[in-house]
Amino acid sequence: MRLGVLDVGSNTVHLLVVDAHPGAGPIPMTDHKSVLRLMRYIDAEGRISDEGVAALIDAVSAAARIADAAGLDAFLPMATSAIREAANGPETLELIRAHTGVDLQVLSGEEESRLTFLAIRRWYGWSAGNILVFDIGGGSLEISQGSDEMPDVAVSLPLGAGRTTVSHLHDDPPTLEQTEELAAHARRILGEALPLFSEQGAPDHIVGSSKTIRSLAKLAGSSGDNTDGRTRLSLKRLTDWVPRLAMIPASARHALPGITEDRAFQIAAGGIVLREAMGTMGASALEVSPWALREGVIMRYLDQLHGTSS
Repeated sequence: MRLGVLDVGSNTVHLLVVDAHPGAGPIPMTDHKSVLRLMRYIDAEGRISDEGVAALIDAVSAAARIADAAGLDAFLPMATSAIREAANGPETLELIRAHTGVDLQVLSGEEESRLTFLAIRRWYGWSAGNILVFDIGGGSLEISQGSDEMPDVAVSLPLGAGRTTVSHLHDDPPTLEQTEELAAHARRILGEALPLFSEQGAPDHIVGSSKTIRSLAKLAGSSGDNTDGRTRLSLKRLTDWVPRLAMIPASARHALPGITEDRAFQIAAGGIVLREAMGTMGASALEVSPWALREGVIMRYLDQLHGTSS
């Protein structure tokens, strides 16, 4: 069957069309992305501006037209932290529905974390044992850990790469004081979440997902020495790169390996947050997964479909 997942996030509106069925991995057919950087449109009162709502409607409309043309058997549209936390989130959702016909389902932060973990578990399999997962979006950082199909612990923290760029890195390139303040801010929030993981023990695999982490791994990671072909990113190499990234203007960062134009403005903040998250959780290195939230949504849908038909 052909499925479409529409992910309205803090940085992009991303449509993924796949061919999939229960018991098999999804095969990508169409991938369409509109870069919004929605955090730029959040005002001092936490509302998405009229300009931001208009941009959302345009991006969702474009994705809906592509989805319609793809001949989908099911359409799974979702929204994450930016709309979830906006003061006018419900109003924005209704405007999107009225103008596009798309009824976005808002995921909670914990749902994001749990669905991302599900995707990682399916990608790695049961033999991976206990897995610790980091996922950095535009608005939030998800961390989850467990040994089962779903994590024992799943948290969502307000440390997304776009959010922290807007809140802390006011200059381009940011000042040393700004990057240090962001690092301290991240450590405080991560420190409050750390006790939730105290009974998990040492993970067998530490995994990173999301475009931000994949970009950082392409820049500072390594894959040549790994027999399994997985890209790995060490905390040491990340720590070496973070201050260098912060010294480069956003307009020039896309010239670096792995840094695309749509991530260039927020990659420095993403690197700072990931460095602090790995340090807080005692992760000296992580492996990079190609699957993340969208694949988790697909897996959940197929599981529910299979359960209904059995």
